[in-house]
Amino acid sequence: MDAETMNTEQALTFAEVIDAAETEYQQIQNELREIAMLIRQSSDEVEKLSQRNAQISNKLRLMESSIDSMPREDIQEIYRNAQDTQNRLFMMRGQVEQLQGKQQYLERYANHLRYIIDNYRRQSLAATNGDSPNTTANITAASSMMNIINAQEQERLHLSRQLHDGPAQSLTNLILQAEIVERLFDKDPSRAQAELGTLKEAVNETFQKIREYIFQLRPMMLDDLGVIPTLKQYVQEFENKHEKLACNLLVSGTERRLPPHIEVTVFRVMQALLNNVAEHAHATQVSINIELHRDRITANVSDNGNGFDVREALEEAPKQKHMGIISMQEQITMLHGEISFDSMVGQGTTVTFWLPFD
Repeated sequence: MDAETMNTEQALTFAEVIDAAETEYQQIQNELREIAMLIRQSSDEVEKLSQRNAQISNKLRLMESSIDSMPREDIQEIYRNAQDTQNRLFMMRGQVEQLQGKQQYLERYANHLRYIIDNYRRQSLAATNGDSPNTTANITAASSMMNIINAQEQERLHLSRQLHDGPAQSLTNLILQAEIVERLFDKDPSRAQAELGTLKEAVNETFQKIREYIFQLRPMMLDDLGVIPTLKQYVQEFENKHEKLACNLLVSGTERRLPPHIEVTVFRVMQALLNNVAEHAHATQVSINIELHRDRITANVSDNGNGFDVREALEEAPKQKHMGIISMQEQITMLHGEISFDSMVGQGTTVTFWLPFD
């Protein structure tokens, strides 16, 4: 193959990469316009509900000043309206927050895509002129960058939704319960005491949820103690959370601190693999083996679950915008390691990866 033919084929490959990025960029811009419209509509609804909530709060204050003379049905109706309005207001505010979170994610991703498009258009021109000897490597790097960025942003969006639906909702409920206890103290101390006990349990449960979310986001002990103690803690909590899934962690070799980027990657990949087992494998047992060698770390995760068709999963993986097979492969490869997936339908799954370090 002569140089002119090779450059033409490389330029075509560049064109395919750029065209795909351009198409996705335009789709994101369309979606951003739709989201902006939804944010305006939802914000208007929040404003209306806030005004209504203020009116109901005034009614509550007036009611409390003459509560002894008011019919019980009227009191219950006012409280129901207050709670319904507050719940509706919370839901709409949450919807605005989720839309704004998605808007921020899409804007960041669009900016990354714009950078890739502009950068690789310049490289495409250079390749056409015969000035870019590493065209294939550049295209692979561009594709990997797009996949990793998208996966990271999707994980952030997923976490923000979890925080809204979990701790944020729980904290709102705690405020409502605290208001009920406050109103009951003078009128029904025994019932207030019972409500206070319920409130205490709810606070403890919410605290545990927040601890779990913080650990998933960035466990502090990963920086303080390293990846092995962090994984031991994570596996223990994972098993406690998934009572029907027995976990066995075995570490061999001399435990020691590894380079920070290696520790973070090992933890995130192990976290993703275990989450996949819990969510998709329907397994009852999972074994994790970690070996620390002089110049590398090797990890093996094996479960007795449903298994899957590896070839089919690899073909479908580019459509999955989360920490899936492709993202794990690219993260491991970028650090000069390797990862392999061994699975068949009905026969469980074994994932093995290794990473080198100095």
